Amino acid sequence: MAALSPTEFRVSPVDAVALETRAADLGTRSIKKASKVAGLQLAIRMMDLTTLEGMDTAGKVRQLCQKAMRPLPSRADVPSCAAVCVYPDLVPIAVDALRGSTVQVASVATGFPAGRTDRATKLREVELAVAAGATEIDMVIDRGAFLSGRYGEVFDEIGAVKAACGAAHLKVILETGELKTYDNIRRACRIALLGGADFLKTSTGKVTPASTPPVVLLMLEMVRDWFLETGHMVGVKAAGGIRTGKDALKYLVLVAETCGDRWLSPQWFRFGASALLTDVCMQLEKERTGRYQRATDFSAD
Repeated sequence: MAALSPTEFRVSPVDAVALETRAADLGTRSIKKASKVAGLQLAIRMMDLTTLEGMDTAGKVRQLCQKAMRPLPSRADVPSCAAVCVYPDLVPIAVDALRGSTVQVASVATGFPAGRTDRATKLREVELAVAAGATEIDMVIDRGAFLSGRYGEVFDEIGAVKAACGAAHLKVILETGELKTYDNIRRACRIALLGGADFLKTSTGKVTPASTPPVVLLMLEMVRDWFLETGHMVGVKAAGGIRTGKDALKYLVLVAETCGDRWLSPQWFRFGASALLTDVCMQLEKERTGRYQRATDFSAD
């Protein structure tokens, strides 16, 4: 990938008050009845179920894959999730468990979650995950390089990872909670877009704060403006901290009002929040029966 001038990484300052006010205003929209059910079902279709712990086992991954394919086994109208995301060594297990389904296999890579390893190791990790069958790669940017102002280095690494992905889609995790400011987040989005990202992703889920409505709104504005500039659509993934169906619906409003209905698809918007699925299933059952069930009536794993 050709080197870019530092001017390519420049972005205009973010009006924080306007951004937060708009996010709050859009969060007041009320969605009820049939539209609510449709929104909750869409949220399930957009979910990436994730297990990224040191104690992960093949059995746990298989169980998660079953949950992704049939989130609510008693109901045929409840759709499958978008993807299951695991560490690279567990990709073959997920590929086998999901064979024949529409659920994609995603793998974190590049030294997730800190990214503190050399580039050759990062690229080798990507290549091994793709060779094992991963169709999506979630990389972390080098926040140390970014916060030190080495933007060209971050850009070069994203481009190298994109090349190593081959046909697999690349989600670039910005870890917005560590970037601290809206201006930094906007610049990181710009660098990721220039580097070839297929998705911009908020967080690893290991840092607080993770996904927030103003941050996701900012990222949606960036991919919308990128589309207007280049004609190329890029997705957004809101990961971490989203736990209720009500919150998911608020994010879908952000998507529709900022980018339009074309982005209301798992191809262009995702939730990375495994804990969200239980509440969404509870909400769907409440809409069907008129009463809430206990959370323990739904699988937590």
